[in-house]
Amino acid sequence: MSFDLKKILQSLNVQADWIGLREIKERADYRIVRNGRPDQNISSIDHGVMVEVLVDGQFAYYGTNSLSISAIQKAAEVAVSLAQKAGKWKLHSFTAEQRPKAVGQYQSPCAIALDQLSAAQINDHLIRASNAMQLNEKIINSVAQVMLSTKEIQFVSSNGSDFYQNISATSLTLSATAQDGSEIQTRSNGNQCLQAGLEILNNDILDVAGLRVGQEALELLKAEECPTGTFDLILEPDQLYLQVHESIGHPLELDRILGDERNYAGWSFVTPDDFGTLEYGSSLLNVTFDPDVSGELACYRFDDTGNNATKEYLIQNGKLLRGLGSLESQARSNIPGVANARATSWNRPPIDRMANINIEAGDTPLETMISEIETGILMSTNRSWSIDDYRNKFQFGCEYAKLIENGKLTKTLKNPNYRGITIPFWKSLKRVGNAPENWGSFFCGKGEPNQVIRVGHTVPACLFTNVEVFGGS
Repeated sequence: MSFDLKKILQSLNVQADWIGLREIKERADYRIVRNGRPDQNISSIDHGVMVEVLVDGQFAYYGTNSLSISAIQKAAEVAVSLAQKAGKWKLHSFTAEQRPKAVGQYQSPCAIALDQLSAAQINDHLIRASNAMQLNEKIINSVAQVMLSTKEIQFVSSNGSDFYQNISATSLTLSATAQDGSEIQTRSNGNQCLQAGLEILNNDILDVAGLRVGQEALELLKAEECPTGTFDLILEPDQLYLQVHESIGHPLELDRILGDERNYAGWSFVTPDDFGTLEYGSSLLNVTFDPDVSGELACYRFDDTGNNATKEYLIQNGKLLRGLGSLESQARSNIPGVANARATSWNRPPIDRMANINIEAGDTPLETMISEIETGILMSTNRSWSIDDYRNKFQFGCEYAKLIENGKLTKTLKNPNYRGITIPFWKSLKRVGNAPENWGSFFCGKGEPNQVIRVGHTVPACLFTNVEVFGGS
């Protein structure tokens, strides 16, 4: 980071009950190879400071990317003015208890730093992966792309906070589209996102993944249409993570439950009275907020208000216990929450966000789940989704499926979809797998003005009973 944030904090001349400075610097690189040729090479750097103040129970913010003492002083003056004006209509009177003292550091696990390879070297790996998918002339498009991000966060405050976090995030996507006459199918690796370094560009792994993606794209051209009916359904981790994201993560955000997001991202079917009483799923459902799973995309030590991040059960043995709410939302709602006040960059205030929302591993191997099913379907890799504003009724489409007959995987199925309602769906959970995988997304949108943030989900394969399944693209 470029300057002494503590010294600048001490120099500010404004009247406030509490002041915080959050400096964020992010370097992002986006590389795409299409059909063996470099297609896009984009790099960006974003750097600025957010000034946050508490004045007579009202928080307010103002950011600047002009990194001079005078510019930060001006931002502090504007933030105080905004707090004074907004305080006339405040919904809740906050205190500095919502901004605890935090001192420490966090560093992502990273075997090969993101700046250790040139753009040309990264492209060479992606070209190899793209070519690995080109199995014959029916593969009409093969794309290999990577997103790399290094984000540094330095935070200091008037009550003694001083912490630094350095987060390396990666996203690798392989995708092959195959065509035979009027039939077109696309298969991908599911866009795995991790906190990691350039070790993700391992040629041996890329060769195997590229070959599998290409083979399965061709396989889908000859596959039967997914049947329509009610079936036992196994969701693999690369699909289940999005199910968790949409029908557990978003409904449990306390600011959404309080109504803050209703004009944009919607409300929730969950009410304040449901915490501690609602049976959200079967007794096998255990969902945690866990910021300390190595390599998961949304790991951190402190949220952006300085709240220490610890593992907490949101749902335990099927019962809803805790919401995804920051110290501010907890104070407003009297509902227990977690350390999840997060801002996408220096020019946004922290709001209630998902981070790592995980299903705790069970004890059932995938092979055992399959062997227990007389007639069912296994689905992999999300292709599309739709869910209502209350996060209640949903529909998901997947890239790839297998029919299960008499305890064995048999035919490949194309265009598989399923639908349901959140509580009945999670109550139909019959088996929880014993081999969780790290998945997540770079692009979870929320807030006005919009904030796009990274979320992680470590989940195993799971078996659900009596799920409505149907075919069609």
